[in-house]
Amino acid sequence: MAKEFSRTRRIAQQLQQELAMVLQRDMKDPRIGFVTVNDVDVSRDLSYAKVYVTFFEEDTELVQQKIDALTVAAPYIRTLVAGRMKLRVMPELRFIYDSSLVEGMRMSNLVTQVINKDKAKQQEFNPEASDSSESADGEKEQD
Repeated sequence: MAKEFSRTRRIAQQLQQELAMVLQRDMKDPRIGFVTVNDVDVSRDLSYAKVYVTFFEEDTELVQQKIDALTVAAPYIRTLVAGRMKLRVMPELRFIYDSSLVEGMRMSNLVTQVINKDKAKQQEFNPEASDSSESADGEKEQD
């Protein structure tokens, strides 16, 4: 029977919190900029941790430069986080870009655009439905 909340999951959550704090406060590299740690996936033997990060950039070249900067800084980040966490073995960090947040925002914008176009078409083809001064029987009310 598997535990409801395993040790690796608890470590992953704590690692996510500590990484977010380190990247926000201690990293002074301007190439990284504003980064969000979405999730951390720790291997069962705690030797590796996949860190899923998001940048609010859509340019793939700029995103790749930021991932490369995080990869170069990974040993330094690892030592900073190791000082905050009490683990016998600190996992090796591997940064992976998570585009789900950016894709979700893009999909939300597309849905909003479609809804606005539908409203505009509805008002174009049915202008009397948008006139709020008409009564129920179709006659205009007198002010």
